[in-house]
Amino acid sequence: MINCLIIDDEPFARELLEGYVAKIPGLHLLGSCEHVFDALEVLQQQKVDLIFSDINMPQVNGIEFIRSLQNPPYVIFVTAYPNFALEGFELDALDYIVKPVSFPRFLKAVNKAQQILTSRPAAVAPPEPQFLFVKEGHSLQRVLFDEIYYIEGMKDYIKIILKNRIIITYLRMSRVEDQLPASRFTRIQKSYIVRMDAIRAISGNEAELYDLPEKLPIGKQHKEALLARFGLS
Repeated sequence: MINCLIIDDEPFARELLEGYVAKIPGLHLLGSCEHVFDALEVLQQQKVDLIFSDINMPQVNGIEFIRSLQNPPYVIFVTAYPNFALEGFELDALDYIVKPVSFPRFLKAVNKAQQILTSRPAAVAPPEPQFLFVKEGHSLQRVLFDEIYYIEGMKDYIKIILKNRIIITYLRMSRVEDQLPASRFTRIQKSYIVRMDAIRAISGNEAELYDLPEKLPIGKQHKEALLARFGLS
């Protein structure tokens, strides 16, 4: 089964591709997204093998989005603009379909993808990611784990404290916690997630971090687990 994802800001285009996907055995549609930011959430939570992506979309176009991914899935571009074809194939796109899309043309592209995906060698476990993407303004920012000191939750927003700047983005703490490697980050209080090797000292119910003057509170329900992570319990 090939897990696929549709990205297109036009409702009619998404509905058309959804219908085509439903007709083809072996395709499993994980999501149909209006914005690349929605698609990014799917990619971070599920294994996607194939993306059907429009190109000319607001904020971040399809080519920029695919280029921003560290290990992108296979992609078939579906667009009304043939002049983007060269850029698309430079990203190793499997195919480039110009709208309006007929079912035979779509099926031809999918058959090509199925041949490649079913003949590839068994996948080895991918390396643990070293970054995450977050939305800042109208762009996606790549945030390296090594640059994060801590993350502070502020209702539906989070504040990411980095070595050289601060990012505030619309994201819940539980969601960002799922994207961080548990081996490197820990929650020390309801509103704080800290990079483990950024902690310089634990003093009472506070954590002191390297290079930062502020001390972060340690919640009672988190202190025992925090100490255990350092072999101190």
